[in-house]
Amino acid sequence: MTTHIEPWPAGTPCWVDLMASDLGRTQAFYRDVLGWTYTDSQPEYGGYCNALLGDRAVAGLSPTMEGMADAPHAWSVYLATEDIAVHAARAAAAGATPLFEPMQVASFGSMGMWTDPTGASFGMWQADEHTGFEASAESGAVAWCDLMTGDPAGAQDFYAKVFDYTYQDMGDETMAYALFTVPGGQMPAGGIGGPDPRAGDTQLGWSVAFQVEDADAAVRRVREAGGSVDQEPFDFEFGRMASVAGPDREVFAVMTPKEEM
Repeated sequence: MTTHIEPWPAGTPCWVDLMASDLGRTQAFYRDVLGWTYTDSQPEYGGYCNALLGDRAVAGLSPTMEGMADAPHAWSVYLATEDIAVHAARAAAAGATPLFEPMQVASFGSMGMWTDPTGASFGMWQADEHTGFEASAESGAVAWCDLMTGDPAGAQDFYAKVFDYTYQDMGDETMAYALFTVPGGQMPAGGIGGPDPRAGDTQLGWSVAFQVEDADAAVRRVREAGGSVDQEPFDFEFGRMASVAGPDREVFAVMTPKEEM
């Protein structure tokens, strides 16, 4: 179990959030599957609330924003920045398209959303009072974020230009995949790769995996809570994982890391 209260290094996935068609239903689902509790839904911030492990924030949920009822439901991944204006300028120069220009969110921090040149949406978060994930390396917290894209080489080039990522190739002749490390980081912060043709349909874009004690038990909880299973639990180099979906068909993974990780 790790508690993190400082801002995350620039380029690190530092927050995830989701718009729900029925906030109460979605809260109940993730409470049953991941054990979350919640802060109060705040009307002045569009009904946004933080999901908690104990008193530590691990994700955000909100009702669907006005005018976005037809938008697909998906977990959004935010990358940390110490200066959102600088990284926004780098993103624009590298070919990104803004979805939401950087804006201050009260005393919590500043955020913006972009589409990268490969078509994947991502956010940036400049921390003030809200530093992002406050829990890691435990059940219910984010275990991993990565980007799956039809142009992994182009994506790696883009994020290297914006955040100075360096890469460790982990791919094979079938699937491209590389771990990325941020400047000053001691461990890989995430991954960028292409879809594995052996896995069938793969959702493209940034995605999130939540850590669980037992991936098979978590899959059972997903089904019991009204979700669905896109890929049954399987073993891989770093643990055991399954791909599942929540009440709005938002896809995420549940992952039990190997003990030595």
